[in-house]
Amino acid sequence: MPDMPNWIKAYVRFVDALNYRVGRFSMYLLFVLMGILLWSSISNILRQNAIWTLEMAQFTMVAYYMLGGPYSLQLDSNVRMDLLYHRWSDRTKAWFDAFSVFALLFYLGVLLYGAVESTIYSLEYAERSPTAWRPYIAPIKIIMCVGILLMLLQAIAFFFKDVAKLRGEEL
Repeated sequence: MPDMPNWIKAYVRFVDALNYRVGRFSMYLLFVLMGILLWSSISNILRQNAIWTLEMAQFTMVAYYMLGGPYSLQLDSNVRMDLLYHRWSDRTKAWFDAFSVFALLFYLGVLLYGAVESTIYSLEYAERSPTAWRPYIAPIKIIMCVGILLMLLQAIAFFFKDVAKLRGEEL
């Protein structure tokens, strides 16, 4: 059986490298989140009115898990309901993963479609949060679209890795 095509190998290497870098960057967003929450606490003690801290913390958390999600998928540190999965051989796991990834791809495709539509709406109408701070919503929606797209690319890379494993190769 011939090796996997070079373009598939290049795709997997590229997506893995991209998600590794984005995931490592997103790890530092946790420190940004802690800084925002620390400032919120200090401003409350000093009786300052920092109305932006709660929403900024929420936006930072969304960026943290949306951009870090593909990295956790890459590391196989995602939560899996494995009543049977852990008992299977590597080959059986690869078969199961190669078929079940289609459900994930469908879900991510629908999610990305909705996210893009919502982002376009936010950009067209300059959508703002209905809070006192009233930040624009489009930047966080763009980050969400990027995170979903990266997760979709990583899921496709996982499919190629499973197919390679079934063929006796390692990508």
